[in-house]
Amino acid sequence: MSVWLPGAPCTPRACVEPAGAAVAVPLAVLRLAAVTVLVVTGVLLSPIGGLVPTAVVRWWCRTVVRAAGVRVRMTGAAAPAGGLLLVANHISWLDIPLLGAVRPAKMLAKAEIRRWPVAGPLTARGALFIERDRLRALPATVAGVARVLRDGSAVVAFPEGSTWCGRAQGHFRRAVFQAALDAGAPVQPVRIHYRTARGAASTAPAFVGEDTLLASLWRVASARGLVAEVEVRAVIPAGSHPDRRALARAAQWEALPEPEHAHAA
Repeated sequence: MSVWLPGAPCTPRACVEPAGAAVAVPLAVLRLAAVTVLVVTGVLLSPIGGLVPTAVVRWWCRTVVRAAGVRVRMTGAAAPAGGLLLVANHISWLDIPLLGAVRPAKMLAKAEIRRWPVAGPLTARGALFIERDRLRALPATVAGVARVLRDGSAVVAFPEGSTWCGRAQGHFRRAVFQAALDAGAPVQPVRIHYRTARGAASTAPAFVGEDTLLASLWRVASARGLVAEVEVRAVIPAGSHPDRRALARAAQWEALPEPEHAHAA
């Protein structure tokens, strides 16, 4: 196994707690059906994705999350036009459409995602895939990301390289930030956090460890009152940090979830 291959200690048994009250089974099934229809529609329309207005793509991404029964609260700065590296902490498969709602972008994703029934279709067309168990492939991946950024497009990356439960977080790996440096592109960190309707942190949406995507989908669809909080942080300008280590550190600091006591009021 490559030293690049990231992992997290989070597991469903140790970290994922029930969301509390569950909705009726028919409603959960209806939510799953709605998500499926939206994803299939998106996949069918993806060949003409360049002709779809950005506002429509953002609406579709938010609607996928809402169809799963999750409310979305999005705050912070608007994502600028032009080449941009969007980076965020990684908790759930829900993170993918949530970042698409911030700004439609090419997704830097692990190659295994191609086989996922929901995230796979969402990312397969136009995604940039990284083979995490092949360290020799990393320079070509970084060069590919830099090329997309130079062309004026946005790239979404989850630099932790693996999902965490949301109460714990991994370190941002530095490689993808080299692409931003090479392309002279700014970086915009995003904080993602999931809560119950009462404001408490929720790990129910987490997709971690040996969890199956079907189990995670059902846990989200059957939960009552889940809220996704997406905080878009200020852009880190190109050239503001001397190397990828400093840039990764600055971006991670901005993407760290705030302590729970900050929400007590």
